[in-house]
Amino acid sequence: MSEPVTQLQSTADLNRFSETAISESTAPSKAGSSHASQSADLAYPDRFVDRHLGPRKTEMQHMLGVLGMKSLEDLIAKAVPQGIRLRRPLQIDKARSEYEALADLKAIAGQNQIFRSFIGMGYSNCITPPVIQRNILENPGWYTQYTPYQPEIAQGRLEALLNFQTMIIDLTGLEIANASLLDEGTASAEAMAMSYGLVKHNANAFWVSQACHPQTIDVIRTRAMPLGIDVIVGDHKTFAFDIPIFGALLQYPATDGAIYDYTEFCDRAHQAGALVTVAADLLSLTLLKPPGEFGADIAVGNTQRFGVPLGYGGPHAAYFATKDAYKRQIPGRLVGVSKDKNGHPALRLALQTREQHIRRDKATSNICTAQVLLAVIAGMYAVYHGATGLKRIAERVHQMTALLAGGLQKAGYTLSPDPFFDTLRIDLPGRADEMVQRALARRINLRKLSEDAIALSLDETTSDLLDLLSIFDASPELLPAPWQISPSFARTSAYLTHPVFSQYHSETELLRYLYRLQSKDLSLTSAMIPLGSCTMKLNATAEMMPITWAEFGQIHPFAPIEQTKGYQILFQQLERWLAEITGFAGISLQPNAGSQGEYAGLLVIRQYHQSRGQGHRHVCLIPQSAHGTNPASAVMAGMKVVAIACDPDGNIDIADLNAKAEQHREHLSALMVTYPSTHGVFEEGIQQICDIVHAHGGQVYMDGANMNAQVGLCRPGDFGADVCHLNLHKTFCIPHGGGGPGMGPIGVASHLVPFLPQHSVISVGSTRGIGAVSAAPWGSASILPISWMYIALMGSNGLTQATEVAILNANYIAKRLEGYYSVLYTGKNGLVAHECILDLREFKKSADIEVDDIAKRLIDYGFHPPTVSWPVAGTVMVEPTESESQAELDRFCDAMIAIREEIREIENGTRDRSNNPLKHAPHTVADLTSDWQRSYTRETAIFPTAWTREHKFYPPVGRVDNAYGDRNLICSCLPMEAYES
Repeated sequence: MSEPVTQLQSTADLNRFSETAISESTAPSKAGSSHASQSADLAYPDRFVDRHLGPRKTEMQHMLGVLGMKSLEDLIAKAVPQGIRLRRPLQIDKARSEYEALADLKAIAGQNQIFRSFIGMGYSNCITPPVIQRNILENPGWYTQYTPYQPEIAQGRLEALLNFQTMIIDLTGLEIANASLLDEGTASAEAMAMSYGLVKHNANAFWVSQACHPQTIDVIRTRAMPLGIDVIVGDHKTFAFDIPIFGALLQYPATDGAIYDYTEFCDRAHQAGALVTVAADLLSLTLLKPPGEFGADIAVGNTQRFGVPLGYGGPHAAYFATKDAYKRQIPGRLVGVSKDKNGHPALRLALQTREQHIRRDKATSNICTAQVLLAVIAGMYAVYHGATGLKRIAERVHQMTALLAGGLQKAGYTLSPDPFFDTLRIDLPGRADEMVQRALARRINLRKLSEDAIALSLDETTSDLLDLLSIFDASPELLPAPWQISPSFARTSAYLTHPVFSQYHSETELLRYLYRLQSKDLSLTSAMIPLGSCTMKLNATAEMMPITWAEFGQIHPFAPIEQTKGYQILFQQLERWLAEITGFAGISLQPNAGSQGEYAGLLVIRQYHQSRGQGHRHVCLIPQSAHGTNPASAVMAGMKVVAIACDPDGNIDIADLNAKAEQHREHLSALMVTYPSTHGVFEEGIQQICDIVHAHGGQVYMDGANMNAQVGLCRPGDFGADVCHLNLHKTFCIPHGGGGPGMGPIGVASHLVPFLPQHSVISVGSTRGIGAVSAAPWGSASILPISWMYIALMGSNGLTQATEVAILNANYIAKRLEGYYSVLYTGKNGLVAHECILDLREFKKSADIEVDDIAKRLIDYGFHPPTVSWPVAGTVMVEPTESESQAELDRFCDAMIAIREEIREIENGTRDRSNNPLKHAPHTVADLTSDWQRSYTRETAIFPTAWTREHKFYPPVGRVDNAYGDRNLICSCLPMEAYES
């Protein structure tokens, strides 16, 4: 039997093989004859790029004509500086069809092995209720929403987040909780930073229990180092408080499963002037005394086991709860109850002045991305099960663990004498490796604690204890086991008593509740979301499908690397593609948000300087126009921020940069720069800017928020950047999910590769690298297939074309609005990059119209407002992305032009300056039935255009009173009668 000519590994290989075979079969024969027919093309005819791009070819030609351009090439040549242009195509695989890409990715995913993992360490397998999976996780009405900065069109997810906060407050026994953080490790680090800022004495040490999860200790150490905080790891039972500390971190239950009474420790810590943080397993708190009742000041943890798949580490929503007294120091986002202009309850993000957007280098945190979609899932898991259901799940998990403990003890094994919830520590003198291997033979993962002990953790999916017992040659006879939680540890306080946690236990009721909330939010399913710097582009269904595949979702983040070959292939391919796109030598996928990418990149620069004996370099130059996370990240990285001025055109003032770089020559560490600029322009002097910093001994950190204007056209690694983070939730199609998840991997030049992040549990990076910046080695690994799919579907040419069309769409909007609004900044040829800033400040004087009035009026026209008052107060930043059609761009422009005419009516006296459609916007259904006392008609208010009659998005509340909500801060669910009234 003859050997096959070649082995086909994928449908793409088959396609290429078929094309080659046909090409050869149709070539002229040696005799000189030729086939009459041309070579057939067996490639799939369906081009994904044509589905991703909004404008059709004829529309592009029309739009180019409006701009006075002959071609896309002509436009790009004038918009992008020639000196930084990439002069060759990206070296990325040929574009694949959706069918091909899904088949290829399925083959990669198939190389992951789904073992049953009893590893624990803060991660548990769980059951995602199908009604939640299908109607939230897989629903673009939920995952394509943006951060709820416009509360009138975000009431649905704000209510879902208020449910989440209420759940956390109830279960932890504390007074206030935020709307989620990134993971348990970074939430613990945020608690350390908050404690450091709150405790007003000279202590510089943070004490951490050795019973904490190792990845948490790893992240704590990383975050403490640049701040000069000493981390002391020890045993809470023996710590004598003989060393001054400002805070302490405890694990509850401990990483090996033990339950400890921390009451005395908390008392002694408070006597020493320190704050106590408890990292608590959320499900256990349905049975155990909550942290707030035994003295904790802060509670943190992971909500993953509340219905969110393991996903090889994320994304998962961390929680953060504390005392009301610390509400202005709490990191992350906080949902609060306020009222709208009619006095009706309305939700919004509270106390925003403490965030990095306002406080910049004085912010409490650099966190910009929450984990909203995952927090919504976790909160709905509690809504679905209620207090009784959650307690029943916890009791079953505990009873199964107790049964297993009884069987092991009967077989002669020694277990930890401490009480437990779901995790057992088993002493195995010299036999730990043997038992781990025996488990692997049964496709089971256990956790090795040492050469003499292992741990195993059960969860709600555990159904058969016989396999576990067989590993230890224990009898399958299971006898009723005693309850292991003594009254001294047992919870007696009530939780989840609000009606929302008892009303929706049937699937019918929950389904209707989910869709009621969804209908209150404007997502990409309704209209364009033209947010500058946020890149709300198509999140294609084919890109989203793989995230719920079991091969990606049911993998524990600390499973043996041999079981995750599929993930490793995906990481390697994605890193290679991102390196090619950016021009960098190395990529780290660990940072699980853009803010984390900023922070990691700055730490890499810091480590590089220290490796060269230049650890004194600590000055970070940041343009005044920079995003607020930039200075906040720099301070977290132990750097001193020095602001650089911008010139009248919005570019970095090179003279000021030169002067500041020279002034700080001996201590210059880095420049943080966004490119294209924060003002939406390709700065001509970017190479000169990089050269100045390098000449003075610094490194260039480029914020990758605007990478969607670069892909395929230019590469930061080529024009002088040393580090760049990439917002995969912007440029590379991971959806924003209502404000998270995000991913912020970093690319670095070759000299910085050795300093990329390490991890203490799974070996990644170099021994010279910085410590872990996320709890999981590859951050939110389970959403990386989205970006893999996007790049595979687009290919080299498609990625470049997407960038070109994004620039086309932005310039088309700027041109169409010419004469109605002023574009604040343009490049030397009068063009913008992928976004433009419209200057609305003149209307304050001419018509008493503020930027917020225009933003809220846009809601009446069916649009999410652009980014408001950033980076310049009184302006809006518009970014259409490449995914919007000419029809949608025109609809937006028509709305903006119509609003300009409404302003003109105020200017010429036709409309009253206070009683007009803009001042009362947005208009609600209640306005249709109210006693109308306004100078304009209901039709003008509600149906300003023909398209709003065809499809109308009604904001559920009127304009929200932000100040009232801050003065009367309420961050948990109101009684139902408050809504009914």
